[in-house]
Parts: sequence; C-alpha cells; structure tokens
Amino acid sequence: MDQHNNNKNVIDDIDQRIIEALQQDGRRPFTKIAADLGISEASVRQRVSNLINNQVMQIVAVTNPIKLGFSLASMIGIRVSGDRLMEVAQEISAFDEVIYLILCTGSFDMLAEVVCRDNDHLLNFLTEKLYKVQGVQQAETYMYLRVCKQNDWA
Repeated sequence: MDQHNNNKNVIDDIDQRIIEALQQDGRRPFTKIAADLGISEASVRQRVSNLINNQVMQIVAVTNPIKLGFSLASMIGIRVSGDRLMEVAQEISAFDEVIYLILCTGSFDMLAEVVCRDNDHLLNFLTEKLYKVQGVQQAETYMYLRVCKQNDWA
C-alpha cells in the first residue's frame, strides 16, 4: 500500500461497523453482518468490495505469535549512521523476527517490533542479524512486560 497517498477515504458508521465485525471474524458471512446492521447483504458485499478496492482494509489471516512459540516481544529503537536509512530499513524489514518497522523522529531513526521464542533467540537476533546490518549505529531494546492496550483498528 502506498504510504504517501494523500487521497483520504472517508468511511461512515456502517463501514466502521462492518470493519469491526470482520476484525472479530474475517470469515463472518455477509448475511450475518447484514442482519446485525439492518442492511441488505448486497450492501455489505458492495461496501466491503469498496473498502478493499480503496485500500482502506484488507482481509488476511493473522497468526498468534505466542501460539507459534514466539512469546518474547520487544520494541527496538535503532539509530542509523550516514545516508543509509532506506537501505537499512529495507534490510531490517526482511528479518522474520521483525513484525513492524517504522521510520520516526526523536532519539531514534526507526523503531522495530520483534518477536522471538526466548532470550537466547533475541540475543541471536541482535548479535547475528541486527548489529551486522551496515549502517546500524546503535540499538536500544525494550522488552514487553505486559500489553496494556492494543488497537485492532490498525
């Protein structure tokens, strides 16, 4: 999806409620969503199609990292030296452990959310992957103790 697209899509309350229903169960039949919202199945189908075509949402399978053995989550603040920001971001994005990567302002140039099986896996990720990326100047790791809020809208 093009992150630089300034074309803003406005959704209404019905679209929002359809999205919320599909976030709970991406396979929920349109007939059930329609009945819950008091609209026709055709309307739900058309709205979902529009939301997908306009890249407002997508329907994908989401795995649970904990069930897959990745119970250790961390956020890593990364400083990059020189003018290699985009190259470093591309290389770090390719690592399996990285589930989220953003470029940012502030003390770090980017933030990476990573999931690992355990402390040894995290240590291996840091020393054998992250620190070997040319241009990574500094990394500071923040291990998650408890997730207090998670927004499923993103």
